[in-house]
Amino acid sequence: AEGGRGPAAASWKADVADGFASVDALGQNGTYGGRDGRTVTVRTLADLEKYATAPEPYVIVVAAAITMEPKGKEIKVASDKTIVGSGTSGQIVGGGFFLGQGVHNVIIRNLTIRDSYEGTWNDKEHDWDAIQMDGAHHVWIDHNDLRHMADGLIDSRKDTTYLTVSWNRLQQNNKSFGIGWTENTTADITIHHNWFRESEQRNPSADNIAHAHLYNNYLQDDPGTDIDSSYGNYARGNTRMVLENSYFQGFRNPVIKDGTATLVQRGNVFVNTSGRNESGGTAFDPKAYYSYSLDPADRVPSIVSSGSGPGSAIGAAG
Repeated sequence: AEGGRGPAAASWKADVADGFASVDALGQNGTYGGRDGRTVTVRTLADLEKYATAPEPYVIVVAAAITMEPKGKEIKVASDKTIVGSGTSGQIVGGGFFLGQGVHNVIIRNLTIRDSYEGTWNDKEHDWDAIQMDGAHHVWIDHNDLRHMADGLIDSRKDTTYLTVSWNRLQQNNKSFGIGWTENTTADITIHHNWFRESEQRNPSADNIAHAHLYNNYLQDDPGTDIDSSYGNYARGNTRMVLENSYFQGFRNPVIKDGTATLVQRGNVFVNTSGRNESGGTAFDPKAYYSYSLDPADRVPSIVSSGSGPGSAIGAAG
């Protein structure tokens, strides 16, 4: 389903990733998760962990709010898995998922992952993320609601590559989406149609990415709240970034880059932003790697606010 906007109840299992997660590489042809395995429905932590860590492919439908024990637990997901919320009922509370070195062909979709926050805004004690990836490849993170975690909402670390992050809500957090923790510049990542709202930093922070393609994202900082943005999209290190048709509302320093990074901007809209808004150098042509279509930037707030996050048709029986 191109863009994953509104799959019929019977078709979501066949959905495959777009963007860099769709590219054939490293012995993996696109990202389709557990499509070739059995479909199981889970409502307990024990069952979720049993199937997510299994060697066989599975489509794992989360049909309840599952509380992580102990708090901060991150389930070690194995390759060839789809973990999908059943409509809007699938929730992971107080923990998340970890994808280790070489784990591949994983879809995390249609879930609310929330509330490992421990009361310290810039928390150095609790590395409790919603989704952390260390050296994984071919991962599709789509239509989730990620919020209020002790550390990051998404951490893409240690050369994780062929990653697509689409149609998610990332909100109520200090450090939302960090990419890097490597000296190499090999990762290829697509980030589109995400809603970054009430998020202070890492929206995303993109360090040493060979090809970072960001388009049609909505970055919104509401005035008069306790959370103030420090920056929006950040191209760090040797990153090459293409940033297209995104909408920045109320953000300080909406687009920043290191002197060593390259960042090409096209068609973005900035409303009530302030501070740094930077670009420079030549990057790459995303269409050399995959096809995609852009929504008009002025329509991004309505499209993304209505279409992002868990939907009733994804993960539904049929």
